Amino acid sequence: MFQTFLVQPIYNAFVALVGIMPHGDAGLAIVTLTVIMRLVLYPVFTASIRTQMGMAAMQGELDTLKEKFKDDKEAAAKGQLALFKKYKVNPLAGFGALFIQLAVIIALYFALFREGFPVINPNLLYSFVHVPAIVSTSFFGIVDLLTPRHVLLAAIVGLTQYLAIRLTLARTPAPAAAAPEKLAAHRMQQGMMLYFMPLLMAVTSYYFAAAVGLYFVAGNIFSLGQEWHIRRQQLQK
Repeated sequence: MFQTFLVQPIYNAFVALVGIMPHGDAGLAIVTLTVIMRLVLYPVFTASIRTQMGMAAMQGELDTLKEKFKDDKEAAAKGQLALFKKYKVNPLAGFGALFIQLAVIIALYFALFREGFPVINPNLLYSFVHVPAIVSTSFFGIVDLLTPRHVLLAAIVGLTQYLAIRLTLARTPAPAAAAPEKLAAHRMQQGMMLYFMPLLMAVTSYYFAAAVGLYFVAGNIFSLGQEWHIRRQQLQK
């Protein structure tokens, strides 16, 4: 099922895009495929972002509710559900976005690397998808997508990841009137996300093929635009 419903469609979409890109540029195909997939999955990621914004907005009321009904779990649960409804929070939205993103990344890996790319496997192609006349693994003739250890690309991955996380953290302020230890834990958690995650992504991109780093950069830039668009919509309401 994973091969049929994820790997094969992504593989066919990628091969079709390579066929229409100038000089069969696989890098441009990866960027285009990333944007297409993020547009298709836009409602899922949007729901996740809006849920995070709702959770941040209701945090003060939630802390007050927990303190008020600390000895009455049933009343606390009912009050929490009411807050979820008030702020349009779906607790499962974040898990859905994470699961789909992981599934897509794994499918991309199988489609691009396990199938012997740049050699095209015609057995995986649909009847309306044809083997491209030219397949170039050199992105704009500069970066070989199949080789690792590209310092500049890894740095760009880290920078764009940092900016995307920074914009995300801007809508999750520290809990109001929180205890010092809770504030310290909150700052530590944000610091780990803001600095450790970009570093991890940069190192990962450095040791993996450049195609992986290019996918991360395209996804991060799309995330920046998506975050800005949603925040703008929220401010206009």
